[in-house]
Amino acid sequence: MAADQADRAIRRRVFYIPGYDPFHPRRYRELYRKESAEQAEISGYSLTLKPRAKGQVYGWSVAAEIEGRSVETEVEVLVWSDLVLASMSNSIPATYLQLARTAWTYIGSGALWRLMRLRKGPVIAALYPVGMLALQLAMAILLAWGAYVGVSWAGVALGALALMAKALAGALAAALFVVVLRWFRERDNKLFAYYLMHDYAYGAQFNGANPPELEARLAQFADRIAAAMGHDVDEVLVVGHSSGAHLAVSVLADLIRAGRINIGPNRPALSFLSLGQVVPMVSFLPRAQRLRADLAYLSARDELTWVDVTAPGDGCAFALCDPVAVTGVGGPDQKWPLVFSAAFTQTLSPARWKTLRWRFFRLHFQYLCAFDAPRDYDYFRITAGPMTLAARYGDRAHSPSRITAPVNRYRDMAS
Repeated sequence: MAADQADRAIRRRVFYIPGYDPFHPRRYRELYRKESAEQAEISGYSLTLKPRAKGQVYGWSVAAEIEGRSVETEVEVLVWSDLVLASMSNSIPATYLQLARTAWTYIGSGALWRLMRLRKGPVIAALYPVGMLALQLAMAILLAWGAYVGVSWAGVALGALALMAKALAGALAAALFVVVLRWFRERDNKLFAYYLMHDYAYGAQFNGANPPELEARLAQFADRIAAAMGHDVDEVLVVGHSSGAHLAVSVLADLIRAGRINIGPNRPALSFLSLGQVVPMVSFLPRAQRLRADLAYLSARDELTWVDVTAPGDGCAFALCDPVAVTGVGGPDQKWPLVFSAAFTQTLSPARWKTLRWRFFRLHFQYLCAFDAPRDYDYFRITAGPMTLAARYGDRAHSPSRITAPVNRYRDMAS
């Protein structure tokens, strides 16, 4: 960072890495537009968006007047939604096969029981698609069996037509079985069972190792961030949400390990904000040596500032769990991440909390939204305000209820 802006970020590049999301990245621009306007009105600052010129990358520009300073921010979404979409099978039998394989991965490795020792919320969220898909299958079987028995009994009553009735009953039962499962599948935009099943299956398909196509995409992400570090900006901020958090860990570890990020007075500040992270869902698996090594490495580096924000009200995240420490790879030189809570119950109004409390998936995105009474976490001040992450949270302590117990069984790391 320039010497005359030692703790202020007037020009910023933000790279946002989404979680497992098959949708076009424009949804994040529209979310930012809507929620930033609301937060600006609540908090009394000015913030406007405009789209970036069409090209190979997707993002938007932000012009803000916050804390008495003018700030210009370029936001870029690092897209992997095409990989997500390709991994989401539309086949019902394939999804049930994924269910069996994923359940075996977590149960057979013992990861499921260790994850439950951290937070039950995200484990229940992980078990939800298993239970929901099993329920759907059971209902399809019961309805099909009921149709078969009903038509067969009617055939017996007709005497000579009994054999024909049984054949008809079998055909009707099979058709009803398929119709019921398809009916549920078509309503998954409300049930999220298939979506979540694909999500957990993607991380578990190689027992915690990244698929080759994802590794190739992470290398592209690293190139984009490295290029930004050479620009005339004050801060390069990487934001990883949900499963995007552990992808960001690996990208940043790769950059620093390769010597592409240097310490010096004339480079931008490098900052990493992980939100609603679910790192243990992957780092607790047997073949996650790469991620475990990246966590251990990144946690001790001076080249960046890493802040991890979660909230106990988010049942889909490992709230206040230090992702390095609980994975069992935190060494004596660990300095990151700073872990604290967004405290939904205190920063959202009682009316808004009442509305959102049972909308678990919506709450998982609250980190990217407006708060009625923001305290020391405001997504829009962080991404469009004049202070770097280091300056903003330099004196911030960990939340007292931070969880650091190393409960992971697998602690070996890639060399």
